[in-house]
This record gives sequence, structure tokens and C-alpha cells, in this order.
Amino acid sequence: MEANPTLIEGRLHDLGDGFTVRRMLPVLQARHVGPFVFFDHMGPAVFAAGNGMDVRPHPHIGLATVTWLFDGMIRHRDSLGSVADIQPGEVNWMTAGRGIVHSERTPPDQRRDGQTLHGVQIWVALPQVDEEIAPEFHHHDRAALPRIRQPGVDAVLIVGNAYGEHSPVKVFAPMFLLEAQLDAGAELAWPQDHVERGIHVVEGKVGWGELEIGAAQMAVQAGPSASPLRASEASRVLLFGGAPMDGERHLWWNFVSSTRERIEQAKTDWQAQRFAKVPGDEIEFIPLPV
Repeated sequence: MEANPTLIEGRLHDLGDGFTVRRMLPVLQARHVGPFVFFDHMGPAVFAAGNGMDVRPHPHIGLATVTWLFDGMIRHRDSLGSVADIQPGEVNWMTAGRGIVHSERTPPDQRRDGQTLHGVQIWVALPQVDEEIAPEFHHHDRAALPRIRQPGVDAVLIVGNAYGEHSPVKVFAPMFLLEAQLDAGAELAWPQDHVERGIHVVEGKVGWGELEIGAAQMAVQAGPSASPLRASEASRVLLFGGAPMDGERHLWWNFVSSTRERIEQAKTDWQAQRFAKVPGDEIEFIPLPV
């Protein structure tokens, strides 16, 4: 018997200056979907001229991050020396592994002129055998990402494999993440390759079985089969999921690990400033929460 999808409303956080983030994962109803352990929908936020986003240098372990924008631009810098401006339709994929530090800021031109910022930031837990690998950063332009077109559906595969296509982004476990634009009335079957799945509706309204999912809502489900999606109106959605993880993960601040001891070590290392600095952004940092 097919399992019913679970609706997730998320929790809204106001970060000031009109910049809000809705935390969709983890929540009580779903700690993770496939390897996806963290999902933030940020904005849309309108920054006036002279203002912008400033996420000071901070550390990660045991995960990979992916940023996907619908509007605006963010400059990424990390302790490997990477510098990359991400725009809509492009992928920043950062594998933290045993440890990396990065900052995310509005680039100077966009700060001077003001901009709208809208997108998602997602964490993917690494398999236990890969939690301590060397950190990496990769940027992929929009032309490198596969397009999937079906009647009433125009989608781009951001990460992983789905519908016979494979993203060039280096991943460590079976997964998929795609953005789809759906015409009103369009139907879309789920990828057959993955048994855990979720949808986040960015704009519009989508039916999944008997469930209606509106803008800024998410629904998740696990099992060998799932009812197709049907757009009640023109919609923009993110679909994601993958194989079940190889065990639970502990999340604390920006750290993800299969053991609490490793997170305690990361906390000690950050307090002692044993993580590497971010070239070009060495002065500021986010202190360890108390």
C-alpha cells in the first residue's frame, strides 16, 4: 500500500532587514529525506542600495552544501581559496568532509545598487565512509546542467540522477535535486530511481494524491511507489530525495556527523581557531554558539 505524503509547513526566522528564512528540514515530521538533512528557503528579500547579505566565515564538517538561487547573486569564499559568484541557474557545491570554512556575502556591485535575493540552501549528509574526506568546492554553470522536458514541464537537474539524466555535480550517494516549472494542469511522475522523495513548492500549488501543497510548503514520502504530481496552477517546485541514509546523523550548529564525539571535537577546534582561514575574508568570523 502506498504511503501518504506528509505536509511540512516549516518555521519562519526573521534575520533582520526584511530577510527571512523558512527552515523546512529538519523538522519533527522528517529529520531527513534521502541524504538531505537541512533545507532552508531564503527570501525573497529586497535589499536596498548599500545593503546586502553578510554570512561571516563559519565552519562545516561531515556534509556537502548546495546553494540554488531563483534571484540575486551571492559571493562564496572558502578556506580552500575558492571564490565564486553564484547566480540563478548555477550550482555551488561545497563538500566539507573533515572540515572547511566559508563565507557568503553580497558582491560589491549588487550591494551598491541593491538586489532581490531568493533561493534555497541545502545540506546533504555524506556517507559514513566519506565523512572525513578532503574538502572540495565545485561551481557549475547553467549550460552544464541537464534539461528535462515533458508536456507542460520544463525542469533542470541540479544534482544526482533522475529521468535518465545525470548531473555533473560530484555526489557521494544516490540522490536527486531538480527544479521544475509546471504549467497549470501538468502532471509529473516521480523519478523511479529513488525510494525517499520530497517536493518544495516555491510558487503555485501542486496536488500529490489527496494532498494540496501550496507556496512555501513541503511534502515528503517514502516507499517504492508514489502518486504523480499535478499542478493546480502554474507552479515552480523543487523535487529532491534519494536512498535511505546509512544511519542517523547528529546536527549541531553547522556540523553534521554520525557520532557526537566528532561534533564535540569540531566545536573545540573552532573555539581554538584550528580551522583554516578564508583568504580574502580573514578578519570576521561567527563565534561558536553558547
